[in-house]
Amino acid sequence: MKITIACVGKLKEKYLQDGVEEYLKRLTPYAKVSIKEISEEKMPAEVSDAEKNKILQKETERLLAIIPKDAHVVILDVVGMQITSPGLAVKMESLTLRGVSHICFVIGGAYGYTDDLRRMADFAWSFSRLTFTHQMIRMLLLEQIYRAFKISKGEKYHN
Repeated sequence: MKITIACVGKLKEKYLQDGVEEYLKRLTPYAKVSIKEISEEKMPAEVSDAEKNKILQKETERLLAIIPKDAHVVILDVVGMQITSPGLAVKMESLTLRGVSHICFVIGGAYGYTDDLRRMADFAWSFSRLTFTHQMIRMLLLEQIYRAFKISKGEKYHN
């Protein structure tokens, strides 16, 4: 399985960088995982709807450019469907059985996505109705992907 994480912004906090590195290392036996980042648009303190739409459009164009064409696209979106960790494992297993060998998880910026990006996604997944920073979601996503592989293989998660 090949997994691409397409995301907005760089990780700045050391604890998140360390967590991401740890889960990338843990995922090595299960999948080839790569992270592709685009730069985050500069945002004024007060942003109008027009400025927000411009920011979203620019980030969407850059995200679309790094999403692999052959990948099954999953966007992480507050308005997406919530699933459990075992549900994610089943979803990833079923994709594999259907011949999908590449999944791209997309993490948007502070304002989310344009409708264009939402329409091209194969699945919209909401972690929670709570709000998380897009930097924090990167580590949480990798942990959930790792957990899904462990569940699928029938392996204990906590050793």
